[in-house]
Amino acid sequence: MLKISLTDTRTQRRLIIEGKLIAPWVAELRSVWKRVKAELNGRELVIDMGNVITVSQEAENTLLEMMDEGATFRCRGVLTKHVVQQLARRGKKNASELGEPALPNVGEEKGKQ
Repeated sequence: MLKISLTDTRTQRRLIIEGKLIAPWVAELRSVWKRVKAELNGRELVIDMGNVITVSQEAENTLLEMMDEGATFRCRGVLTKHVVQQLARRGKKNASELGEPALPNVGEEKGKQ
């Protein structure tokens, strides 16, 4: 099961993902992301993966696409930190092959372990 919540501030739009990021819910995440991305109005998009417990290969591909399009990630657990770090490396590798600089849009929630 997957739960996707949305919170907004003046400068940020946050997608909070909880549960198992696997099919068929990856398609739902993609749908929500496309809608939210169109409504950013200059705000930063943050993907909060602090409570994700499983990530499929299909989900990794979607997350990499989100990262490549500028989304920032927040995570807490060992699994999500590892997945996001690996995606950042994949993004860097793809960017370096194209001769472009890549920044690791990866962060950690402060004060939470």
